[in-house]
Amino acid sequence: MTPIVLALLIFGLMLLLMALRTPIAVAMFAAGVAGYVLQAGWLPLASFLNTQAFARFASYDLSVIPLFILMGNFATQGGISRALFQFAAAVMARFQGGLAMAAVMACAAFGAICGSSVATAATITQVALPELRKHGYGARLATGTLAAGGTLGILIPPSVPLVIYAILTEQNIAKLFAAALLPGLLAVLGYMVAVAVYVRRVPGQAPAVTGATAARPPGAAAALTWQALGGVLPIGVVFALVFGGIYAGLFTPTEGAAVGAAATFVAALLKREITWPGLEQSFLATAETSAMIFLIFLGADLMNAALALTQLPGQLAGVVQGWQLPPLAVVSAILLFYVVLGAVMDEMSMIMLTIPIFFPVVMGLDFGLPPESVALWFGILVLMTVSFGLLAPPVGLNVYVVNRMARDVPIADSYRGVMPFLIADTLRTLLLLAFPPISLWLVKYVG
Repeated sequence: MTPIVLALLIFGLMLLLMALRTPIAVAMFAAGVAGYVLQAGWLPLASFLNTQAFARFASYDLSVIPLFILMGNFATQGGISRALFQFAAAVMARFQGGLAMAAVMACAAFGAICGSSVATAATITQVALPELRKHGYGARLATGTLAAGGTLGILIPPSVPLVIYAILTEQNIAKLFAAALLPGLLAVLGYMVAVAVYVRRVPGQAPAVTGATAARPPGAAAALTWQALGGVLPIGVVFALVFGGIYAGLFTPTEGAAVGAAATFVAALLKREITWPGLEQSFLATAETSAMIFLIFLGADLMNAALALTQLPGQLAGVVQGWQLPPLAVVSAILLFYVVLGAVMDEMSMIMLTIPIFFPVVMGLDFGLPPESVALWFGILVLMTVSFGLLAPPVGLNVYVVNRMARDVPIADSYRGVMPFLIADTLRTLLLLAFPPISLWLVKYVG
């Protein structure tokens, strides 16, 4: 049996188990066990398992994940999302579709202290969806905007998938955060432009604006004051404290995550909206999400070990180099593969499973850039592409999350609503693919 055939069998077993609704971590673990035993036997597998779990979970860098997740949960329970949306709605009220644009801005700001796409979508939807519907926004535009805006939770630092990429590829987390900042802002701008174009091309999806306050929700006209600014000031302070400290070299990303979690907790206390049950829920949700991620890590590690025994990554890199294809064509093919894979897998599983395979291939190509720059640029492209899977059918996890909270909206309408945003995603990814300096411009200022 050739290595490629064996690797395809391992992937096939994993996909079969996933089709039977086996949890993704278990599916990868079982496929990895089967592949490892077929090639090396039970005793080497037992020896590998004896050390791998501790070696993976004892990593200091891995502690940044639960800390950023805890930071996001404190923000969720502390009512910060409501202040963000009300302030953004007051700022954007004068534009047609302004309330939908405000939802995008609120998602971006909340994502800057959350790092999770699903959490961002669910939290902002609770606040923004009733206001959007109350002010006459179409169900398609409202749910599509919130589902797409939720992806900003992973596109704007801190991003949990980006942290995972940094750990897997041994890259500097601070530099990856810097590389993601400008593309993340482009994503925000692209989504707002998509809203502006959509409400003009599809009549009836947003109310007409006849005055500066026409689109403001109740209380928003008076909210554009020092009081409203005070409501969002804690978020700005937390963001500046965490990322300013990281980029200034005052502390490491892991220490920055701890500082951010503590600062967000203080901000939630100052708003007087976090309760004791909310505090308990913050820690419980952090534990559940972290456990899920770490189990996927373990399953992906075992599956990647089985694939490494087939020598697939090295052979694949050699085959690709032998084809002498343009490097951009190879990266484009990889990104298209991520779009397809996003139909059946979540973003973290995709990154953990595929990066050990694709990263050596990309690093073996000549882009005319230093190796570190290639690694950072490729990481941003992967991050931008896996967000497609959060919106595109048949999975579209963000669409399901938002649609579950808008039970009167057919899910087909929600999928139609995200189409303008998928177009914006495609254009942004092509721009970043063609012009790597966009992702690398801020990196040179990080020591």
